Parts: sequence; C-alpha cells; structure tokens
Amino acid sequence: MTYENCTLCPRVCGANRAGGSVGYCRCPGVAMVAKAMIHQWEEPVLAGSGGSGAIFFSGCTLGCSYCQNGQISRGPVGKAVTSGQLRAMMEALIARGAENIDLVTPTHYLPTILPALEPKLPVPVVYNCGGYERVEVLRALEGKVDIYLPDLKYADAALGRALSGAGDYFPVATAAIREMVRQTGPVQWAGDRITRGTVIRHLILPGCVDNSLRVLDWIGETFAPGEVLVSLMRQYTPMGGLPAPFDRPITDEEFDAVLSWMYLNDLDGFTQEADAAGRGFIPDF
Repeated sequence: MTYENCTLCPRVCGANRAGGSVGYCRCPGVAMVAKAMIHQWEEPVLAGSGGSGAIFFSGCTLGCSYCQNGQISRGPVGKAVTSGQLRAMMEALIARGAENIDLVTPTHYLPTILPALEPKLPVPVVYNCGGYERVEVLRALEGKVDIYLPDLKYADAALGRALSGAGDYFPVATAAIREMVRQTGPVQWAGDRITRGTVIRHLILPGCVDNSLRVLDWIGETFAPGEVLVSLMRQYTPMGGLPAPFDRPITDEEFDAVLSWMYLNDLDGFTQEADAAGRGFIPDF
C-alpha cells in the first residue's frame, strides 16, 4: 500500500502523491492530522465515560457539499506526522483515559496509519469513515480494526452524485460494509461498551426521507437483528450556500418517519436528540 499511483479510495485517481502530486482528496503523500482530542460526543457505547481518542485527519475522498468538517475536509491542513509520531499520539490519548482510538476519515493516509497500529493497542481501534471504501483496501485492515463506524449516506444514486460526486456510492458502500461485518463479525459487548463489531451511521437529509427508508431497508434485509448497530443521526446542520431543501435542518416529521421505519425493520441502535443539530457539536479545528 503506497502513496504512489494512488488507488486507496474508490476514485482510483492514480495520483503520484509520494512525488508531490495530489489526487481527488487534495492531499499529499504524508499524513496530516488536524486535531487529536478526547471526544465525548461519539455514540455512548464507544465514548463511554472516558471519551474516544479521536484523531481527525484532514482531506476527504468524498467531499460532501454539506460537510460539517469543511474546515479540514477540503485539503491538507494541520500537522504532518510520521507513523512513529502518530503512534505516540495514540498512546498519549490512551494515557489520558481514552476508551478507544477513533481514526476519523483515515483512508487516504493508510500507508502511514497501518504501521502505527502495530503492535496491537490496548484499547479498540475504531475506523470512522464515510463508507465509500474499496473492499481490496479494507482487507489490509483485517485484524487491526476492532470497530468499523461507516456512514451509509445514500441509496439514491442521483443524490450521491449531486451531493458527493459519487453516483456509485450505494453499491460501493454496501460492498464495503459487508466486508467490514465479515471482518468484525456480530457486535460484541463488554458491559455497556462494544469491543468489536460494525456500527452503521445514517444522517437524515432534509427533504430526503425516501432515501433514508431505502438505506434502512437494505440494512434490515442484509443483516440479522443485532448483527450490526444503526446510529440514526438528526444532526444535519445547514452550512450555507446550499439550495433548498438543504438550506434547512430536518423537521420533526421527517425524523419521526425515518425513526418509525427503523423500528419496523427491527434495527438495534441509537438516535440523536434534536439539539444535536447545531454548530456547538462541531469540533473547533
């Protein structure tokens, strides 16, 4: 796995990032960390009382037009780190009481990240990603990641194309999630924490209830009850400059419709409170 002729994400842009070029992610052949912090706002089964040891990487392979982390996702900001420096960051977060190491948007830096995960850390490693992943790349993570935390954003190809430039999002992401679940197996618990498994996040988008219902249908049809967990998110926050309906939060009626569908599909998981839709929950980078 290399930064040369880069094929780390489904864009397969072939950029020679090791030679100074940048690809779709707009990032060089060196890992850029925007922030490392104790993050209290992940799902309770992850964050626990100590919080997640979140490492936010800059740049992104999706580039969603509504991204709440646009301050860091549009290009290489932050601190360039080696594998050794990244490992030291992880160990420092664990020393501060982190319940896990939460790698946020990591895929385009895997050549740096993979060596940092050896030897095995004493807490679970969480792979927090947009779901738009190559199965071939995910296989290199087997045995190194304990908990996968992917988004499943779109079942609607037109929506994926319009908002993330990824008309192939649904087939790519669903294949990736199947691979994640193959690696982790069903969710495993230790008290009120999960130690292994896959938690699928879905962000409800304003005016797009049908898209959400199709996403939940796929999860319910693909996995047995309790095999995966679903995190149903209502935190969509308009970031400015987007046309209707994406210029507003979701309504209570939209959330209730999707939540009811989640229950009808017999899906286990979590939901967010209405006050999650606000800039106060976006980390200050």
